[in-house]
Amino acid sequence: MPLFSKLLIANRGEIACRIRRTAKRLGIATVAVYSDADRNALHVREADESLRIGPAPSGQSYLSIPAILDAVAHSGADAVHPGYGFLSERAEFAEALEDAGIAFVGPPPAAIRAMGDKIASKRLAASAGVSTVPGHIDIVEDEGQAARIAAAIGFPVMIKASAGGGGKGMRIAWTEAEAREGFRASRNEARGAFGDERLFIEKFIEEPRHIEIQVLGDRHGHLVHLGERECSIQRRNQKVIEEAPSPFLDAETRAAMGAEAVALAKAVGYHSAGTVEFIVDRDRRFYFLEMNTRLQVEHPVTELVTGLDLVEAMIRVAAGEPLALRQDDVRLSGWAIESRLYAEDPYRNFLPSIGRLTRYRPPAEGARPDGTLIRNDSGVAEGGEVSVHYDPMLAKLCAFGPDRPQAIAAMAEALDGFEVEGIGHNLPFLAAVMGSERFRAGRLSTAFIAEEFPDGFAGVAPGAEERLRLAAVAVFARHAIETRAAAISGTIDNHRRLIGRAFVVQGGGASLPVALEPAPRGFQLDFGPAGRLAIAGDWLPGRRQGVFEIAGETLTVKIDRAGSGFRLRWRGIDLNLHVREPHVAALTRHLRPKVKPDTSRLLLCPMPGILTALAVSEGDAVEEGQAVATVEAMKMENVLRTERQGVVKRVAVKAGDSLAADDLILELA
Repeated sequence: MPLFSKLLIANRGEIACRIRRTAKRLGIATVAVYSDADRNALHVREADESLRIGPAPSGQSYLSIPAILDAVAHSGADAVHPGYGFLSERAEFAEALEDAGIAFVGPPPAAIRAMGDKIASKRLAASAGVSTVPGHIDIVEDEGQAARIAAAIGFPVMIKASAGGGGKGMRIAWTEAEAREGFRASRNEARGAFGDERLFIEKFIEEPRHIEIQVLGDRHGHLVHLGERECSIQRRNQKVIEEAPSPFLDAETRAAMGAEAVALAKAVGYHSAGTVEFIVDRDRRFYFLEMNTRLQVEHPVTELVTGLDLVEAMIRVAAGEPLALRQDDVRLSGWAIESRLYAEDPYRNFLPSIGRLTRYRPPAEGARPDGTLIRNDSGVAEGGEVSVHYDPMLAKLCAFGPDRPQAIAAMAEALDGFEVEGIGHNLPFLAAVMGSERFRAGRLSTAFIAEEFPDGFAGVAPGAEERLRLAAVAVFARHAIETRAAAISGTIDNHRRLIGRAFVVQGGGASLPVALEPAPRGFQLDFGPAGRLAIAGDWLPGRRQGVFEIAGETLTVKIDRAGSGFRLRWRGIDLNLHVREPHVAALTRHLRPKVKPDTSRLLLCPMPGILTALAVSEGDAVEEGQAVATVEAMKMENVLRTERQGVVKRVAVKAGDSLAADDLILELA
């Protein structure tokens, strides 16, 4: 007999797909729910049955308790797994299910309520002997009070939503003006994401690490912790890369943090999977941040180093089974890293991107001969639509290795092989982080991205060695195209085109003459003073990706035709190269560079979204850097500022308008 006969998954995207996989293995039928925007989504197609729950806005679908309860009744499900986000931390939802006699695959409502309110949870944590961050642990009523409290605590401070999580409703303020602006933005985000606009303020710990402890408990009073996850690589308070274990903790600190996490869970009568999050300073002093009473996005890295299935454990606990392990049974083995694939453009300050996935080809999953393993928890498929209505995360790519360097190498290789086209995405940025010396050394903090990319992400600049390797790939591709053309021409009156042996590779501010000689599966390339390389590969014209052996190393390079040249992408490098005959290359000195148009007088919408606020009118004077508009996209508010001083000549839109990327908002005289 299965643990439950039918499980309704009250969520969408990759987590709904991930829960379904475990339920299927356990012999439990699954029910998907969907909004109008998700009618053809992957989680709907994979489930045994599916039910519509409302329009695209989450408040009318995935956040609607009546709609979900109605779906439960219609489907005959005897259990509900909420995933993360949406209703996963709404105590009234868990209570409504209990009242209906439906098992909630999660913690008791009392624990959700106690820990879901961050103000109440900090008070409870302090009473349980857990270290907490200094701050004003009470409701902040308005932006004036926020500025006064922040000044009294001492800048910098963190303004945070009392309800919810996932980086929504959070802002760091370094001045009173930022405290006022941050209060407004955090309140709006919190209201839209959680239906609860209450905020509080606490001291922002500088050079902090964000490290969390996974806990697991049953209904019989048994609780264990499963070690830690390092979640310090964040952007806008949203985690981007996580790993287990942390490269920073020692055994003593791990044990102390685990003990406090378990003590807090016991204090609230916790069962199921949950996470206690801590801020850790440079001296390994740790402070309670919050408790997430649900499955975390980054749970796969814990699964990879413990060998456990946390979704299965949650289902068994919900069915009343005792935990099958005690603390002494928990063993951490190897190293795991998770990279979150987001629909966002890293070259445009990580702004959200929407559209159709014209190509979506993840790397092959499973164990590899070198002891590494690749896992990809995905919620999309090729041809699917990425909507403006929901979180921009598409998938979670995980790599496991016997140690941290091997896990990083496996992740870098997997990112190289991940093909996504049709929307902006952060694959090149993730690859850049994997190649960062600071990341490889484990010198992490929540300021990592801001410090390593202070001017934003512009791609990885290739060094001399990387440039030479990519030049070799371009020559290989050019020769493959010439060979195909020669073969085609050879079928006509027996005349074959001659293929040259000398070229010039141009692009990226460099020009490299090269001579080539055929070799097995490739060529010997002579770049003169720049060096010699042997290249072999499997690429054929028409393929979007090739695997090459260069100087004894394997490179997986994305290859696209770009006019008469090639666009090559590898390890965060995005390079356009032309491979020309020498006499053609000599003529390029006569080409004039394109002049970039001056758009400083125009405020253009940087991403698709809804214009929620417009702070100026025609005729108003504005200063450089002044906040003039707010655009909401994928549940995040984005404040837009002017690039120069001037007077508003024309306003092209109004609050409430839906805007596409690069739509004109206003023009300055």
